[in-house]
Amino acid sequence: MMIKKFFLLTAIALLPTIKVIGEGREVINFNFDWTFNDSLKVNLPHDFQIGQPWVAPDANERADNSDLAANVKSRLSARGFKEMGKGVYEKVFTPDNAWRGKRVLLDFEGIMLVGDVWLNGKHIGGTDYGYLGFDCDISRQLIYGKENTIKVVADTRKENNSRWYTGGGLYRDVHLIVTDPQQHFTRHPLYITTPVVSKQQATVIVDAEMACYLKVNKLHVGTKISDNSGRVVYEKKKTIAFNRGQKINEHRIDSITLAAPQLWSPDSPHLYHAEVTLYREDGTVADRVTTRFGVRKIEYSPAFGLKVNGEKVLLKGIANHHTLGALGAAAYPRAIEKRLQLLKDFGFNHVRTSHNPYSESFLELCDSLGFLVVDELYDKWLTQYAGGRVEWTNLWQHDVPEFVKRDRNHPSVVMWSLGNELQTYWSLPFADWGVTPYRLQNTLLKRYDNTRPVTVAMHPRGRNQMTDSLPAPLVMETDIASYNYRYMYFPGDSRRFPHLIFYQSEANTAMMGPNFYEMDLDKVVGLAYWGMIDYLGESNGWPAKGWAQGIFDISLEPKPIAWLLRSMFKPNEPVVHIGIVDSDDNLVWNDVMVGTKKMSHHWNRKSGCMVDLYTYTNADEVELFVNKRSVGKKTNNRSNPKERNRIKWNKVAYEAGAIEAVARTGGKVVARHRIETTGDTKVLKLEADKSCWKADGTDLMHVRVSAVDGKGRQVPSEQRQLTFAVDGKAEIVGVINGDITSPELTVGHSRRLYQGTATVILRAQREAGNITLHVNAPGLKEKTLRLSTVASH
Repeated sequence: MMIKKFFLLTAIALLPTIKVIGEGREVINFNFDWTFNDSLKVNLPHDFQIGQPWVAPDANERADNSDLAANVKSRLSARGFKEMGKGVYEKVFTPDNAWRGKRVLLDFEGIMLVGDVWLNGKHIGGTDYGYLGFDCDISRQLIYGKENTIKVVADTRKENNSRWYTGGGLYRDVHLIVTDPQQHFTRHPLYITTPVVSKQQATVIVDAEMACYLKVNKLHVGTKISDNSGRVVYEKKKTIAFNRGQKINEHRIDSITLAAPQLWSPDSPHLYHAEVTLYREDGTVADRVTTRFGVRKIEYSPAFGLKVNGEKVLLKGIANHHTLGALGAAAYPRAIEKRLQLLKDFGFNHVRTSHNPYSESFLELCDSLGFLVVDELYDKWLTQYAGGRVEWTNLWQHDVPEFVKRDRNHPSVVMWSLGNELQTYWSLPFADWGVTPYRLQNTLLKRYDNTRPVTVAMHPRGRNQMTDSLPAPLVMETDIASYNYRYMYFPGDSRRFPHLIFYQSEANTAMMGPNFYEMDLDKVVGLAYWGMIDYLGESNGWPAKGWAQGIFDISLEPKPIAWLLRSMFKPNEPVVHIGIVDSDDNLVWNDVMVGTKKMSHHWNRKSGCMVDLYTYTNADEVELFVNKRSVGKKTNNRSNPKERNRIKWNKVAYEAGAIEAVARTGGKVVARHRIETTGDTKVLKLEADKSCWKADGTDLMHVRVSAVDGKGRQVPSEQRQLTFAVDGKAEIVGVINGDITSPELTVGHSRRLYQGTATVILRAQREAGNITLHVNAPGLKEKTLRLSTVASH
């Protein structure tokens, strides 16, 4: 048996407005008080494209995204029908005199899609690939005693440079970092691994990259490790040799043995905190950096797929783009957290970052919540899809180290992916279907991390160019054989090539069930369902503004089919849910059927009609009742993957009242789902999504508004227009409902109800205080919600 073993990683703490790490390093949040396009005052993160008007296709364009190579291609359907553009940001600040003689860096986590930075009129840096960050040393450009001006230009205007909505602008965090100029840690300096892991003890290796411009042959360093409760479990200072001729050295700082370690896993995501300090000769602190990390072991094998800490784990995942519904690409940690919590509740444990690196806060949240991540660097290895202004062949040498060094300490990251659906391109560099570009990148990647496998997701049409009976040549190079949709090739390819380890890197909703149960779940790594949350871009046709084949709509409301997936991903939780068929959708994408039946879960129907419906369940059987009269009992056909957990009921007569599904296992009732005919709307109901709201200038509160009848039941037909107003220490940053075809923008103070609900998103200010949200709709009494924010520490 071949077993590939890969060990640990890290995670970096979210930064408050000002964070001073000991005496050495100051990190200042630079997200606030920017000016956009000379007039608008904005705080970051900010997506300048989300507020632009929708642009309908011209008469000579396709309305959809079906043929990008054709002369009549749709120019903007892939990009969410938003016009591409340029955004100019400026920030004025006066440098602190305490920074004189210090090393001062301006750090950008990303500028979408490409960007350039000026300080006081001088160009100081930029990015050609906006999904990765960079910093600029501005130590010598600062003018003390006067106002300094930072100018950033973000540009998305390169035509056809992405296949989805990317957003635009300063969509992630910006920080100012101040350190000692003579002795300091470099960018992403720490590398923490756990090569030996058991319940009894673990070995923790701490490596760091440091710069020193003094005439010394040794450096003084210290390491402190704390557990989740803050208890110090290790602390030590030591002196290490330094090659002063190199100026920048990588060093083994410490090898630590932890007794009875708290292991990181999806079910128990325990995290440790590492603090590494660089001391001056006189014992004062020159620089200090911190990171979180997890103690865990991962193993891969054709015999069992993936194990975490010696136990089989199946990836049950989602592959989505980085955007966040109403907020566009703006990377708000709370919006990311809300999505992850929803996914976790429905049984997901995995995210594939399709097809670019997500934000640092995303990985920090995955570390904390116990998600397993396939971290993806690129879409195609083509200039067109990597920013568009610099040849991809000149980018990857910079991008790979930045990507890996940024993310390698996160325990959530269990696999690297270098690209997606590219093995069909003969036009790739070296004209060998991607083999040589992969080998070059893989060699560089493993220079910076050799604790995880590396893969590339394969196009469903991309088998071997000589014969479809063999995998693509690129499959034979990767550590993991990642197939988009074509799980049916796993058995045959496994027989021919027993060393292959299989992962279904994309799976379609239309085949949900068979594409899960027809795999050998004991042997595969797992799967990632494509587009489980509806998103902007990749529209199948105007007026739809994006992908609508998910199990959650763009406002995060679950669709009925979400409970099919829940029944699969959470087999030990009894599930039953009714989904009533409204229409069929036969959408085909990349030669893959992705369309699903359009369903709803309400009992407000036309009198006398007949309905077809499904009951989604993991129980043995379901009995269906209409107004307490049994329609019949049906058994869950677990022997047929196409029918398992989905029971079809044809031509059920509608009667106003109630329909109820009762699920039984072993003859005992284990779950029920009842839906009732509602009355007319009587009042609006407002629900805040969390209890603690931080006044940090970035934290969000999502407020769900629903129209309910006299018994408090949501009225599915209600479509009244809502208007919002807020008093106090917050502002409205997004409005959304589940209608992907809506002509309304997701910014502003108004939104129509859709299927009886809509959501307004509030952003806290930096001063704690009381907030009142006012919601009005024609013919209904105003509804208010009183909230408050607490001081952020």
